[in-house]
Amino acid sequence: MAKKFNDLRLKMSPGAQQRAKAKTEAMLADMPLAELRQARYLSQEQLANTLGVKQSSISKLEHRTDMYIQTLRSYIEAMGGQLEIKAKFFDGEIIINQFESIEEGGDSSEFPVVKQV
Repeated sequence: MAKKFNDLRLKMSPGAQQRAKAKTEAMLADMPLAELRQARYLSQEQLANTLGVKQSSISKLEHRTDMYIQTLRSYIEAMGGQLEIKAKFFDGEIIINQFESIEEGGDSSEFPVVKQV
């Protein structure tokens, strides 16, 4: 008979429980687009309908290693999320919002606007 995961977790030491939780959070914070879509309980067909494209377009998008930022933003927003681009440095992270101003009709020749997080 299968055991419930919660029962197994309760038998783990507090340190092991914390390590497992940290590993789970790290895995959820870093995943490919297809896994992100699946974690949101969406099929390629559902996402394609939301974006007004064919299912095959979603499949191609999920396997690309490069794409336009607007394409990625649309994909994320179709799942109910918001795209945020960060630059990570030794002394902190910077959110880059240059691409938002381009979409809103801003001058793309302007310096990017950043805010430290």
